[in-house]
Amino acid sequence: MSIKVGIIGYGNLGRGVECAIKQNPDMELVAVFTRRSPEQVNILTNTATVYHVDDVVKMKDSLDVVILCGGSATDLPKQTPEFSKYFNVVDSFDTHANIPVHFDEVDKVAKESGHVAIISVGWDPGMFSLNRLYANAILPVGSDYTFWGKGVSQGHSDAVRRVEGVKDAKQYTIPVEAALESVRNGENPSLTTRQKHTRECFVVAEEGADLAKIEQEIKNMPNYFSDYDTTVHFISEEELKKNHSGIPHGGFVFRTGKTGWEEENSHIIEYSLKLDSNPEFTSSVLVAYARAAYRLSKEGQKGCKTVFDIAPVYLSAKSPEELRKELL
Repeated sequence: MSIKVGIIGYGNLGRGVECAIKQNPDMELVAVFTRRSPEQVNILTNTATVYHVDDVVKMKDSLDVVILCGGSATDLPKQTPEFSKYFNVVDSFDTHANIPVHFDEVDKVAKESGHVAIISVGWDPGMFSLNRLYANAILPVGSDYTFWGKGVSQGHSDAVRRVEGVKDAKQYTIPVEAALESVRNGENPSLTTRQKHTRECFVVAEEGADLAKIEQEIKNMPNYFSDYDTTVHFISEEELKKNHSGIPHGGFVFRTGKTGWEEENSHIIEYSLKLDSNPEFTSSVLVAYARAAYRLSKEGQKGCKTVFDIAPVYLSAKSPEELRKELL
């Protein structure tokens, strides 16, 4: 019996989820929900039906879990609590500073409705978060460093596109190479947010838009750009399509620590990702946690969870016996 999955939102992330489900034979895509007219959305599979998002509640008894593929800026803060009333859900909310508030709002609704909601699933927050937790537990005396990029941030690009006067945009997060090498060399530098990364935006503006106003709004955006040295380039739509059509990303998580009675020995834990497609990798993580949400729900659990709360065995399509034999 396959896990019946729905997708809300069919942009890059939604298409990635559809592809990831195809690679997991224990899962079946049943429904896709969109703000657009369903007739205008061409999905890849022939197992699912496209519905308008207003019809999502009609499917509440037909889906085991729903993956929310909206943006963190405005979509998920509203969608995740709302759809937790009717479904087990998984989202990729990635505004780190607002995760505690998002968790509390979703947890209240999910507990009342008896559903499981797993939030902030992806690679950061997500896989990077787990690595930070494991490394902190193993090396309690030490320092954490996280570097993102160089690559396209979906959440930040979405935030730029929502600025008035912006027609389209891509945002690149770029590690400061000197800072990265200092950590890798075991120098344990004290780094500010601004010293670790720069941000570069390539923006297609609407005709007649106030470019200076757009640039200032981007640079002063809290939680996204205000703490970074940010460069804004205004380019044509043709140039954006030609030179910025891909969605690569990646990054590094470090934990430097000391062990020994006198803390005489040094250690560096490094976890890295290099991704051809940010949304496709994120989608693969979402699908694994959708399996976990389904299994937890079957056990009678409810409420909001993060990657910290999910044992790895819930993520895999393999049985515990297979995992112990093949991977342990």
